[in-house]
This record gives sequence, structure tokens and C-alpha cells, in this order.
Amino acid sequence: MNRKKYLKESIKVGGRDLTVETGKVAKQADGSVIIQYGDTMLLVTAVSNKTAKEGLDFFPLTVEYRESSYAAGRIPGNYFRREGRPSEKEVLTCRLIDRPVRPLFAEGYRFETQIVGSVISSDGENDPDVIALTGASCALYLSDIPFHNPIAGIRIGLIDGKYIINPTYDQRRESQLNLVVAGTEEAICMVECEALEVAESIMVEALMLAHKEIKRLCLWQTELGKALEITKREFSVMELDKHIVADVEKTWTDKLRAALDSTGREKIEVYAGLDALKKEVIESYPEDDPGARATAGKAFGKLKEKIFREDMLGNRRRPDGRRFSEIRPITCEVGWLPRVHGSSLFTRGETQAIVTTTLGTKMDGQFMDDLEKGTIDRRFMLHYNFPPYSVGEAGRFGGTSRRETGHGNLARRAIEAVLPDESEFPYTLRIVSDITESNGSSSMASVCGGILSLMDAGVPIKRPVAGVAMGLVMEGKQYAILSDIAGAEDHYGDMDFKVTGTSEGITALQMDIKVGGINAMILQEALEQARKGRLHILDIMQKAIETPREDISPYAPRIITMKIHPDKIRDVIGKGGSVIRSITEETGAKIDIDDDGTILIATHDGDAAQAAINRIKALTAEAEIGETYLGTVSRIVDFGAFVEIMPGLDGLLHISEIAEHRVKEVRDELQEGQQIMVKCIGKEGNKIKLSRKAILMEEKAKAKGGEE
Repeated sequence: MNRKKYLKESIKVGGRDLTVETGKVAKQADGSVIIQYGDTMLLVTAVSNKTAKEGLDFFPLTVEYRESSYAAGRIPGNYFRREGRPSEKEVLTCRLIDRPVRPLFAEGYRFETQIVGSVISSDGENDPDVIALTGASCALYLSDIPFHNPIAGIRIGLIDGKYIINPTYDQRRESQLNLVVAGTEEAICMVECEALEVAESIMVEALMLAHKEIKRLCLWQTELGKALEITKREFSVMELDKHIVADVEKTWTDKLRAALDSTGREKIEVYAGLDALKKEVIESYPEDDPGARATAGKAFGKLKEKIFREDMLGNRRRPDGRRFSEIRPITCEVGWLPRVHGSSLFTRGETQAIVTTTLGTKMDGQFMDDLEKGTIDRRFMLHYNFPPYSVGEAGRFGGTSRRETGHGNLARRAIEAVLPDESEFPYTLRIVSDITESNGSSSMASVCGGILSLMDAGVPIKRPVAGVAMGLVMEGKQYAILSDIAGAEDHYGDMDFKVTGTSEGITALQMDIKVGGINAMILQEALEQARKGRLHILDIMQKAIETPREDISPYAPRIITMKIHPDKIRDVIGKGGSVIRSITEETGAKIDIDDDGTILIATHDGDAAQAAINRIKALTAEAEIGETYLGTVSRIVDFGAFVEIMPGLDGLLHISEIAEHRVKEVRDELQEGQQIMVKCIGKEGNKIKLSRKAILMEEKAKAKGGEE
């Protein structure tokens, strides 16, 4: 078969070779490639069943992506020492592949299809995610699966004003921009981005540069397909009965247009009316002709989309009557949950979120296995929950869905750019967004509500962030850019993109595009309209809370930072942790020590914190030259005495420094256990030199001065 022919070719991307090899591994899959960039390699496979699944009204595509620890020469750090359920990074990469691939299959394709990407070698420099995206396209395109339009993925960074194609992990840490773009030769299909308040014009330039590279990769895949002489499977979409489609359109258009008009009506009412009308349309055909009834139901759906697009482009009217740039009414409340550290209730139209912030210590951070670093400690977490009641449904509660993971990640990236440095605010931060109502972007509500809850919690963010979901409807040269899209506008539109940022620039961007022909001018116009919407939302948020609260909640832990010499860390920890454990038990404070000697003391009780500080100071205190101490003679030797000036800290009082006169026998002047005043007159490494003579001379001088 064609897919078993061997081929290995390379192309330069970002100054490095991208190599695709097929016909060597996993040859029983419909399509399989080994794709390599640097020393990072993936096996990506694609299989599509030969028999369609009956009764489905969607394309049954699944995408799996796995990062095996062995690829980086490591053993998993969990108890079982093997890979378990997908990590957040793996789930997000699955979505990264699924979103651009799914729309490129023919409408009506109902053959179960699965893409599996496996990282089999990791060089610690090149992120496998964009490689997996291009690899998925290669596996599909270089097979007999009817996937006719190759795609590719590119990452763009920005360092010192220069764009970088596929930056390494180290370069990304210095970059103002982390932009991932997927697209075909004709158009951009998908965008994921996080940024440090980047201007809209820079974002457009980066998108255009990414698409230029994507075109090269797509043309290259086309040439690979020709070299392998790929023949695609025959597939034809069953056409709907034209007579029934025409009849539905003629009979029901006016009623459907009226039902779609949501001006002054709630979503539940509109949806109920549409369901009732659809039932009426279906039942207008004979009960003994199920085929006609099924066709009528599908024709009804097609007519809904047609009316929506006609009204948008022809009549320049949105379903709810809003102007294209108009944001729905917004209300913001903060501090309304009495015992949490920070809270907000954000409502925009019929979308609502309860968002909370919890402050924790360093020990509350999230530790995760990571292909690049082995283990990472995440200081900031944002968890998004979408219960079924938020859309008026009863449903099953289970684990976090891929959608919830994706939405939470978008909101986290949007906010992360404005968080204070850990040295300035040494707390672990967790935001939870519980969506209580949804009709339009709940992820953007999570961003706005998250910022409000952070400010309510007293977190000194750099600037507030807001987000808005945008849409685009396009036919030929006609287009309409929509701000703050609702559910139907998202479903029937040609592009939906979510933009978050401050008053200064963009912090995150997510975009899914269903059509070609979107040029730089349209993108610039859409991003500018989004900027105006964002500023409008920021103004409303500022009325609820203008600046972060000056103090944190009384229910949040107080974290006090102190610094000791790294050599003293062992004194605070003690043998087997005995000392630090005793301090924790006695004071109730949580204590965390970094290798550089930074100590974080966390407690709700100020007295307990001070007690812990005093204990640590006593353990780590050092003598200062010129300072006077009340010490205790701990040991007498022939050449002097050792005096304990602090708990566990002794200095040498040499025989010559005991008195003003010459001392023959130390015991003639001092006894063990005797308390005396001494001055530190020198330090050599860990050795401390003390003088009693200096104290006596100073006292004598003072007495003489007083007499005069």
C-alpha cells in the first residue's frame, strides 16, 4: 500500500532541520510518521475506521498526546513510577491538535478517527507541542484518510524587538511573546498566545510571520504526498433532499427568524421556542416517513445558520439587537464571601462566575512532573469549573474535562503576566472560577472575576486585566466583527477569538478560524475593536475596586520573610529536622527555607510568628565587632576563657583581655558560670575574639569624665 513506502525528508525551520520519516514505524496504522526537530522526536499516528458510525451528528475524532518520561531519560516521580492520567500539558496539546484538524475534514464525515502523538525523545530545548501538530498533519495527509488540506504549527517569540521562530525553552523565558499558530497554505486556523502586554500591531506582525512559515511547511507536505503517490479513500457526503430543504425554507423562514430574535428575552426562553418550532417542523412531515422527518430536522438547522448570517451581513443586525461593538451589561461585586481570602461575583449578560482567591505558603505550590525540567513547582493555579446547571441542564459530575482544563489555562495565562514577583509577595496563589450561568465566554468572565478577587485579596498586581470574546462573520468581501459574542454567534460565526489584556497591551489570545481570506487588515481591525471593548470592561471593574486592598484577609496566613547566612541553615534545620520541627510544634508556624538562606514564616498568629523569629535569630545570630554582650563563662583554659555570648555561640576571652592589669591565673579573675560584660573585638572565620578589659577601660573613662 502507498502508506508503506519509505520516505525521509528535511526542511529548515527557524535555522534547524525539521525531519519527517514515514514507512518505517507503526506501519499498520493508516498513517504514521517519525518527526524530529533537534533531538526531540515524536511518533505520530492516524487511524480512521472504514465503516461509518450510524446515528452520529458529529465527527468522532479523538486526539491523544503523551510525553513519556523515558524520552528525557527520567523515571516518573509518582508512587507507581509509570505514566498515569494525562497531565495538563498533555491535555492542552491534545486540544492544540484537535482544534485546527477537526474543521478540515469534510462535513458529514462520520468515520471514527484517532490521532496519537507520542514523545519518544526530548532534548530539553525544543517543545514537542508544535512539532506534534505538524506531525499530526503529516500522519493524516501522507495516508489514504480523506484529509486533503495539510496544516502546520509554528511558535513565535519576541526578544529585544526581534521575532524568533520556534524559540527554545530558554529563549521563551526571556521572550515577551509565546505565540503558537496553526494554519493551512491559505489561512490561519488556530492561535494560542500568552504575552507580556504586547501591542496589537506587534501581534498582527507575529501572526503574519507565523503564517509565512506555515505556508512553506504545507507546500512541503504537498510535495511529500506527491513523492509517495498517495491515493485518498473515496468519500461522498449524502446530500439532503432538495425538495424538503426548499419546502422548510419557504414555509418556516419567517417563524424561525422571529424565534431567533432574542431582543429582550433570556436564552432559556429563546432556546425553548426554537426547540418547539423544530418539533413542529419535523412533525409537519408524515410519521411513517422517518427519512423525511430526519431531513427536515437537518434542514431546520441549516436554515437557522442561513438566517443568522443573512441578518448579520445583509441586515447588519445581531440576534439580540446589539450594535456590533456593544458589550452586554456588566455588574461586579467584590468581598461578598465572608471567610475566603478574596472573592468576586462577575456577571456579563447571562454569563456569571463566582471567583475566589486563596493565599497559601510555598508548601501549597503544585509540584508536577515536567519533560523539560523533571519537576516544576507552580506558584499560581487557576481552576475553572463548568457545572451542568450553568446552562440549565442536569448532568454527571466527574473529573475535569478537557474543555475545563483549556479554559482554566487560558485564564491563568491571561492573569499571570501581572502577578507580583515572589520576592515581593511570597504567597502561593489559587483562583477558582465556578461558572454559575453561561451564554457567551465564561473564560473571559473568569479572567475579569479572577482579577477582581486578587485585588480583593490584597494581591499587589501590576495592572488589572480584562478579557472579551470576539466573533467574525464573513462572506466574500463582506464581514462583521462582533464584540462580546453570545452562544449562537460563537456557533454560527466564522471566527471566535478571545483577547485579554491590560490598558497597556495583550496578555493572552486564543483564536479559532473556520474560513480563509482573513488578512492582516481584518485582524488589526478585530484586535482594535477588542481593545476598545477591553478598556470599557476595565472601567466598569475599576468602579467595583480601584486598587488592591492594602492588607490581606485576617483569615489568610501572614508570611514574614527573613534572611540568614546559608551556612546557618543546618543550625535551623537540626539533625534529621529536629530543630525546625520543634520550632513548628512550639509556635504553630509553617517554616520554609530556601538554599540561599531565605526563610518564610507563615502563621495566622502574630505572636507565634515573632516567637519563631526569635528562635531562629537565636540559632543563627552572629557576633558583631564593637558590640557589647552579657555573656556566661562556659569553660576556663590556661590561656583564657570561653564565654557564651548567645545561645550556642562562644567567643574566646584571652588572658590578656580579662583585666587592665596582668593576669597570672585565669581562675583568680573568673569562675565557670559567672556572667560578665564583654565586647567583640575581632572575628576570624568562625572564631570570635572577646575583651573584658575594653569594657573596664570604657567604664573607667566614663567615671573619670563624670567626676570632671
